[in-house]
Amino acid sequence: MAGNEPLDGTAAIVTGASSGIGAATARALADRGASVTLSARRKERLQEIAGGIEDDGGEAAVVTADVTDDAQVAALVEETVEAFGRLDVVVANAGLGRDVAVEEMDTATYRQMMDVNVDGAFFTARESIPHLRETEGVLIFLSSFAGQYPRPGNPVYAATKWWVQGFARSLAGSVGGDGIGVTTINPSEVRTAFGSEDDDAMADAFDPGEVTEPDEVAEAIAFAAVQDPPTAVNVDVYRRDKFAHF
Repeated sequence: MAGNEPLDGTAAIVTGASSGIGAATARALADRGASVTLSARRKERLQEIAGGIEDDGGEAAVVTADVTDDAQVAALVEETVEAFGRLDVVVANAGLGRDVAVEEMDTATYRQMMDVNVDGAFFTARESIPHLRETEGVLIFLSSFAGQYPRPGNPVYAATKWWVQGFARSLAGSVGGDGIGVTTINPSEVRTAFGSEDDDAMADAFDPGEVTEPDEVAEAIAFAAVQDPPTAVNVDVYRRDKFAHF
């Protein structure tokens, strides 16, 4: 890639970019030279983060979208390509976890998690792939340790992340021959607002330094994004003492 930074001349989309891992990822990709579209539902928060990127000399755009709406996801991709002329990196980060026991979970809550974590990942991939094929780009899914190890406390959330793992790995085989890299990033606990829907945010549950921070996950995402074809990576992100607690 041309320029002084590894992502100079490229364009990226980050979903779920209004806070936590998504916001940190948008900044990390911009720091490496990418023009970044930030997307989520909270426009004012997205504009604030995009303004910070621009203040630091980066290029950022804001497109509000709900990843459960396929038309909005299609518009997000098309507006990005229209703004930047191409699409090289897509980070399917938008996700939802509801910590409710299976026997107590109502159907609306179940559907909400499935819609965001499963349908949202699918819609993002489907709309992005034709453009990523043109640039030999990278499609990065935020999965989780919950997609690799049992999560007794939240089986439905875990199941959505197992779906993401299976989809991403099979998709890698499907489009890898076209030059598209497909990556999963698998963090363990991260200190973010995740879980705040049930007043149980990870940022409140852990002290600074106790678990992984959003910037650390963003660095792993950026590492995946800068890999040149034909290389692709899958990345687990966890503290060195993580397995001492299993």
